[in-house]
Amino acid sequence: MFKSYSMELAGRNLTLEVGKMAGLANGSVLVKYGDTTVLVNVTASKEPKEGIDFFPLSVDYEERLYAVGKIPGGFTKREGKPADKAILVARAIDRPIRPLFPKDFRNDVVVSCLVLSVEQDCSPEICAMIGTSAALSISDIPFGGPTAAVAVGYVDDKIIINPTEEQRKYSRLTLTVAGTADKIAMIEAGADEIPDNTMLEAIKTAHIEIKKICEFIKNMKKEVGKPKFTYQSFAVNEEVYEVIANAFAERMKQDVQTPDKPERDAKIDVLTADVNQWYIEKFGEEKAEEDKKDIAEAIYKLEKKTVRKLILEEGKRVDGRGIYDIRPLSCEVGLIPRVHGSGLFNRGRTQVLSIVTLGMKSEEQILDGLDVETSKRYMHQYNFPGYSVGEAKSSRGPGRREIGHGALAEKALIPVLPSVEEFPYTIRVVSEILSSNGSTSQGSICASTLALMDAGVPIKKPVAGISTGLITDDDDPSKYVVITDIQGIEDFFGDMDFKVGGTKDGITAIQVDIKVDGLSYEVIAEAFARTAKARAYILDEIMMPQIAKPREEISQYAPKIVNMKIHPDKIKDVIGTGGKVINKIIEESGVKIDIEEDGNIYIYSDNIEAAKIAQEMIEDITREIEVGGIYTGIVVRIATFGAFIDLGSGKEGLLHISKISNERVNKVEDVLKVGQEVTVKVYDIDGQGRINLTRKDLYSAE
Repeated sequence: MFKSYSMELAGRNLTLEVGKMAGLANGSVLVKYGDTTVLVNVTASKEPKEGIDFFPLSVDYEERLYAVGKIPGGFTKREGKPADKAILVARAIDRPIRPLFPKDFRNDVVVSCLVLSVEQDCSPEICAMIGTSAALSISDIPFGGPTAAVAVGYVDDKIIINPTEEQRKYSRLTLTVAGTADKIAMIEAGADEIPDNTMLEAIKTAHIEIKKICEFIKNMKKEVGKPKFTYQSFAVNEEVYEVIANAFAERMKQDVQTPDKPERDAKIDVLTADVNQWYIEKFGEEKAEEDKKDIAEAIYKLEKKTVRKLILEEGKRVDGRGIYDIRPLSCEVGLIPRVHGSGLFNRGRTQVLSIVTLGMKSEEQILDGLDVETSKRYMHQYNFPGYSVGEAKSSRGPGRREIGHGALAEKALIPVLPSVEEFPYTIRVVSEILSSNGSTSQGSICASTLALMDAGVPIKKPVAGISTGLITDDDDPSKYVVITDIQGIEDFFGDMDFKVGGTKDGITAIQVDIKVDGLSYEVIAEAFARTAKARAYILDEIMMPQIAKPREEISQYAPKIVNMKIHPDKIKDVIGTGGKVINKIIEESGVKIDIEEDGNIYIYSDNIEAAKIAQEMIEDITREIEVGGIYTGIVVRIATFGAFIDLGSGKEGLLHISKISNERVNKVEDVLKVGQEVTVKVYDIDGQGRINLTRKDLYSAE
């Protein structure tokens, strides 16, 4: 049965339609916001997935270029693998909904968001997030929502919900907030040094709208929602857990409190083997084999409860740090030869090497997506190889995690980069994770700041990143502890990874992952306060002593740039027919050249003198010929009545025999030869554009 539900959201009509399309999915909603239209379908397998210990949720955000009236490029003329932007949106959809499925649920669930049309004032990403929550809520899939999401901007010191395309141009904040009616479930932000209190206010303002949307979806669910299906539970066998916990709780507490990660992992491996042997001896091989999976899950649960209990009840962390303490830090710059800039950042066992490459403006990344951004000059990429965690795993290219972490570091650094007018380079930063024990994305922010300064990129301020974690009491959620600088085990067993990048003056990026049903404002405020203090320490005490400001000069191996501007009408003269003129300049000078439509020309060369030669050649071509002007030209033809002089710019002038010298000249050839360089003055340009030259008063006859 077709149903349509509407509400006002940020001054525009939001409509959710059910029953018109995709009737075989477990849940389907067509979202319309302005002219933006997104179809969201959710499906679940009838049986659980075998052999896994996690919830198998997949989210696909599918962009179709027909949504903005484009035909895909390339030979096949169809969309290929998802663009990075689509992958980032899929991650944003996933994060707020994942904690709201039952912990013991193992059926495959797939969320498919298909973007059908886009009006740039109405975000398809927000439509997909709202549509996902609505589709799951009305489906028969077990789900503890609804959730909702909005975008937030900050324009002229005002917080704007779901800013329009025009407002986004001037916004100092690009924030996405998702949540339930009670708590905040996801935060993703890029910001121009926004203060903590302003960011918190923006989140609270977003939550007001989120509550309205959640109520809207609840009412929709009451009318058309299906009963939730029953599923096979994969909860830990409590009897097996109690038996193992009673026997090994003290040993687990002792072994897990080992500061060094490899040593701790080795102890837990030995403990696991001992538990399995003990279980065989106590209950027999047949029972042990029957309970094999339950034993593994019980050991995992015991380790998790032990780590959490130590932090909550005793204020102890497995590596011996206090709740507020940061792991040992160190950094270096300029350690890789011939690259344009490099920085190494160490935080405990986490180690990140970032390398900067400077290139031509024409080397910026071309984007073929649904929004108005068509290119970007700053690219930040993140690689996470198997050896960084001691695994024998070959590289398969960047996955969703790598793309997400690279995008977070990119957001953190964009606000401090110089404008293209100040620094006309394309900038690529690659963060190589050499060793990982948590907070690699934040380590890559620090390492990349160092590398950018080492490369001589005139960033406005240095940026650092830090994560905080959360441990809540399972029996009393009002009891919690926020911990600074989480390592891998605390991320794995904790309830939150609250990542914040920024300068000493404000936030430039946020990404929050949670495993509970949401965060209170108090937890968010404490996380902001902790990260601000930690950033200041990292910048002042660790990074600045290594390199206090960007280097004055770029690397000798980086291309040097000469920037000049010509009148746009002269561009065709510089390029020439079929590119002959510009290709000749490039061939003779050995440079690379970018020419923009507004007349800006960027000349790139490893040799600054070569760039200046090319600049002079272009100046000769584009020079305006004016009466009274003095020019240096080349004799190209000689006639009985005078010589024709090439003045550049494709312009020739006549130097009449009577104007060659103050003295009488009998034959032109007596004074001038073809190929000779001469200095002349323009004394007349007639009505037909013919240029008449003189050497009188400039040179005597030779």
